[in-house]
Amino acid sequence: MRRLLALILLMGTTALPSGAHQIESALTYFEGNLELSSSFSNGEPTEGAMVRLLNPDGTPQRELGSTDADGRLLIDLSDVADGVLDLQVDGGPGHRDYLELPVSSGQVDLDQVVSLPFALVLVGLLVNVRRRSDSHIDGPQHRQ
Repeated sequence: MRRLLALILLMGTTALPSGAHQIESALTYFEGNLELSSSFSNGEPTEGAMVRLLNPDGTPQRELGSTDADGRLLIDLSDVADGVLDLQVDGGPGHRDYLELPVSSGQVDLDQVVSLPFALVLVGLLVNVRRRSDSHIDGPQHRQ
Protein backbone atom coordinates (compact mmCIF):
# COMPACT_ATOMS: atom_id res chain seq x y z
CA MET A 1 0.00 0.00 0.00
CA ARG A 2 2.83 2.40 0.84
CA ARG A 3 4.55 1.60 -2.45
CA LEU A 4 1.32 2.39 -4.30
CA LEU A 5 1.05 5.72 -2.48
CA ALA A 6 4.67 6.58 -3.30
CA LEU A 7 4.07 5.71 -6.96
CA ILE A 8 0.90 7.81 -7.09
CA LEU A 9 2.66 10.76 -5.49
CA LEU A 10 5.62 10.42 -7.84
CA MET A 11 3.42 10.16 -10.91
CA GLY A 12 1.31 13.09 -9.71
CA THR A 13 4.29 15.40 -9.46
CA THR A 14 5.92 14.36 -12.73
CA ALA A 15 2.70 14.29 -14.75
CA LEU A 16 2.10 18.02 -14.29
CA PRO A 17 2.98 20.18 -17.27
CA SER A 18 5.99 22.41 -16.67
CA GLY A 19 3.80 25.54 -16.89
CA ALA A 20 1.29 24.27 -14.33
CA HIS A 21 0.67 26.22 -11.17
CA GLN A 22 -0.99 25.27 -7.93
CA ILE A 23 -4.29 26.83 -6.98
CA GLU A 24 -4.39 29.04 -3.92
CA SER A 25 -7.78 29.82 -2.37
CA ALA A 26 -9.03 32.10 0.36
CA LEU A 27 -12.39 32.57 2.08
CA THR A 28 -13.79 35.84 3.39
CA TYR A 29 -17.14 37.14 4.53
CA PHE A 30 -18.28 40.17 2.57
CA GLU A 31 -21.59 41.78 3.57
CA GLY A 32 -22.65 38.53 5.26
CA ASN A 33 -21.83 36.31 2.26
CA LEU A 34 -19.09 33.70 2.18
CA GLU A 35 -16.84 34.40 -0.78
CA LEU A 36 -14.21 32.08 -2.21
CA SER A 37 -11.37 33.75 -4.06
CA SER A 38 -9.11 31.43 -6.02
CA SER A 39 -6.08 31.97 -8.23
CA PHE A 40 -3.11 30.13 -9.64
CA SER A 41 0.19 30.59 -7.82
CA ASN A 42 1.22 33.08 -10.53
CA GLY A 43 -1.73 35.31 -9.55
CA GLU A 44 -3.95 34.52 -12.53
CA PRO A 45 -7.62 33.95 -11.46
CA THR A 46 -8.93 30.39 -11.70
CA GLU A 47 -11.78 31.23 -14.03
CA GLY A 48 -14.32 28.41 -14.41
CA ALA A 49 -12.95 26.23 -11.60
CA MET A 50 -15.65 23.86 -10.28
CA VAL A 51 -16.17 24.15 -6.52
CA ARG A 52 -17.68 21.15 -4.76
CA LEU A 53 -18.14 19.52 -1.41
CA LEU A 54 -16.55 16.09 -1.03
CA ASN A 55 -17.69 13.01 0.85
CA PRO A 56 -15.38 11.67 3.59
CA ASP A 57 -14.00 9.13 1.07
CA GLY A 58 -13.03 11.94 -1.34
CA THR A 59 -15.77 11.36 -3.88
CA PRO A 60 -17.82 14.36 -5.06
CA GLN A 61 -20.87 15.11 -2.93
CA ARG A 62 -22.38 18.34 -4.26
CA GLU A 63 -21.33 21.01 -6.75
CA LEU A 64 -21.56 24.54 -5.39
CA GLY A 65 -20.84 26.33 -8.67
CA SER A 66 -17.87 27.55 -10.65
CA THR A 67 -15.63 30.55 -10.21
CA ASP A 68 -16.19 33.66 -12.33
CA ALA A 69 -13.64 35.49 -14.50
CA ASP A 70 -12.07 36.94 -11.33
CA GLY A 71 -11.77 33.49 -9.68
CA ARG A 72 -14.58 34.25 -7.20
CA LEU A 73 -17.69 32.39 -6.07
CA LEU A 74 -20.28 33.16 -3.40
CA ILE A 75 -20.96 30.04 -1.36
CA ASP A 76 -24.17 29.30 0.54
CA LEU A 77 -23.75 26.66 3.26
CA SER A 78 -26.95 27.47 5.15
CA ASP A 79 -28.43 24.05 4.37
CA VAL A 80 -25.48 21.86 5.44
CA ALA A 81 -25.18 20.02 8.73
CA ASP A 82 -22.76 21.27 11.36
CA GLY A 83 -19.33 19.69 11.22
CA VAL A 84 -16.20 19.77 9.12
CA LEU A 85 -16.68 19.86 5.36
CA ASP A 86 -14.13 19.10 2.67
CA LEU A 87 -14.20 21.59 -0.19
CA GLN A 88 -12.45 21.09 -3.53
CA VAL A 89 -11.61 23.83 -6.02
CA ASP A 90 -11.08 22.00 -9.31
CA GLY A 91 -9.35 23.98 -12.03
CA GLY A 92 -8.64 20.87 -14.12
CA PRO A 93 -6.03 18.09 -13.99
CA GLY A 94 -3.15 19.07 -11.74
CA HIS A 95 -4.93 22.26 -10.67
CA ARG A 96 -6.84 21.62 -7.46
CA ASP A 97 -7.07 23.08 -4.00
CA TYR A 98 -8.62 21.43 -0.95
CA LEU A 99 -10.00 23.25 2.08
CA GLU A 100 -11.31 21.81 5.32
CA LEU A 101 -14.17 24.00 6.57
CA PRO A 102 -15.57 23.90 10.12
CA VAL A 103 -19.26 24.82 9.75
CA SER A 104 -21.69 25.76 12.51
CA SER A 105 -25.22 27.01 11.76
CA GLY A 106 -24.27 27.58 8.12
CA GLN A 107 -21.28 29.77 9.02
CA VAL A 108 -17.61 28.92 8.52
CA ASP A 109 -15.12 29.71 11.29
CA LEU A 110 -12.50 31.31 9.05
CA ASP A 111 -9.82 31.09 11.76
CA GLN A 112 -10.11 27.29 11.68
CA VAL A 113 -10.06 26.71 7.89
CA VAL A 114 -7.27 24.35 6.83
CA SER A 115 -5.80 24.20 3.34
CA LEU A 116 -4.74 20.66 2.50
CA PRO A 117 -2.01 19.81 -0.02
CA PHE A 118 -3.22 17.18 -2.49
CA ALA A 119 -0.60 14.69 -1.29
CA LEU A 120 -2.10 14.81 2.21
CA VAL A 121 -5.58 14.31 0.76
CA LEU A 122 -4.33 11.13 -0.95
CA VAL A 123 -2.71 9.92 2.27
CA GLY A 124 -5.91 10.66 4.18
CA LEU A 125 -7.99 8.68 1.70
CA LEU A 126 -5.66 5.69 1.92
CA VAL A 127 -5.64 5.82 5.73
CA ASN A 128 -9.44 6.05 5.71
CA VAL A 129 -9.70 3.03 3.39
CA ARG A 130 -7.18 1.15 5.53
CA ARG A 131 -9.12 1.88 8.73
CA ARG A 132 -12.33 0.62 7.15
CA SER A 133 -10.57 -2.54 5.98
CA ASP A 134 -9.04 -3.10 9.41
CA SER A 135 -12.36 -2.60 11.19
CA HIS A 136 -13.99 -5.09 8.82
CA ILE A 137 -11.28 -7.68 9.49
CA ASP A 138 -11.45 -7.06 13.23
CA GLY A 139 -15.20 -7.54 13.24
CA PRO A 140 -16.86 -10.10 15.55
CA GLN A 141 -16.59 -12.95 13.01
CA HIS A 142 -12.77 -12.69 13.00
CA ARG A 143 -12.12 -12.40 16.73
CA GLN A 144 -10.83 -15.37 18.66
